[in-house]
Amino acid sequence: SRRPPRLLAPAPPASPRLFRGRCRWWLWWRRSRMRGQRQRAAMAAAAAAAGARPVTVLGTMEMGRRAGPEASAAMLRAFLARGLRLLDTAYIYADGSSERILGTLLAADGPPVEIATKANPLQGNTLKPACLRSQLETSLERLGRKSVELFYLHLPDHGTPVEETLRACNELHKEGKFKELGLSNYAAWEVAEICTICKHNKWVMPTVYQGMYNAITRQVETELFPCLRYYGLRFYAYNPLAGGLLTGKYKYEDKDKQPAGRFFGNEWAQIYRDRYWKKCHFEAIALVEKALKDAYGSNPPSLTSATLRWIYNHSKLQGSLGDAVIIGMSNMEQLEQNLDGSEEGPLLPAVVEAFDKAWNLTAHDCPNYFR
Repeated sequence: SRRPPRLLAPAPPASPRLFRGRCRWWLWWRRSRMRGQRQRAAMAAAAAAAGARPVTVLGTMEMGRRAGPEASAAMLRAFLARGLRLLDTAYIYADGSSERILGTLLAADGPPVEIATKANPLQGNTLKPACLRSQLETSLERLGRKSVELFYLHLPDHGTPVEETLRACNELHKEGKFKELGLSNYAAWEVAEICTICKHNKWVMPTVYQGMYNAITRQVETELFPCLRYYGLRFYAYNPLAGGLLTGKYKYEDKDKQPAGRFFGNEWAQIYRDRYWKKCHFEAIALVEKALKDAYGSNPPSLTSATLRWIYNHSKLQGSLGDAVIIGMSNMEQLEQNLDGSEEGPLLPAVVEAFDKAWNLTAHDCPNYFR
């Protein structure tokens, strides 16, 4: 088959004056063409980078609480079987049972994993140096490890000068007890302050922020995300299903019935009800469910699937920057549904638009991302 003709500049005229003009025009044309090629290449690279999916992290808050050791072991195996390796726990989860169960399960030979844990200023604890060290060393003992990949300050300790906490973190880091420092539930201005203090003192810098983010809880987008991008922190989203509200299994009237789950019958229930059990959230869910039926007809994806597809494919998370989604579970069925949803592709535009409208319904009553 004949090759298509190459795009060439017009031949120069015989006149020297016109020839010089045409040369200048040809140089401009050539440079413009090369500049266009570079721009298209850059756009293609940016599009490819933007298409990188966020990483999936296993949240283990329910291990030792609603999921016993045997169920936890089965769920951990299912998670690792998909080639996933990042685990998230905390000193406070299930009064330490989450860490102990993980330590027992990971003691046997298996694929390498990366573990994150957290120290907190709750239930009589503080982020003062001695208590911070005690929490981390206790966590390491429970996990059966000399070091963790990621160590978070779970939330601010407003009764302790942040410099004291950060100095202690730097000492623990120099001792090799953790590799990366993370922050969670801090305001954007606090993140900026912490990064400035650490940089000034040449202490270990935070590299990860764990925060509340889902389709109807987007407060972090306005101020926190620009702050994190500026200082180079990755964002790990917790509550991608709004504590289970975005599964569609709850109704606003259920508050009187108190069905089993995240919202009733446990020590975290009141926190989650205050966060999400609001009429506007249920109105937003109804709007999205209608959009799913209208867009997909008789066989729409579940609300769980759609919500996870939104956060992995349409949110402000950037997999190319190392952002991640923390998925939780209390049983194998939930885990499989969440993992399946994390691997599915984009939604139809009408459903993405419905999620944006849902956010407009809830934005005025969005829970604060900081404490």
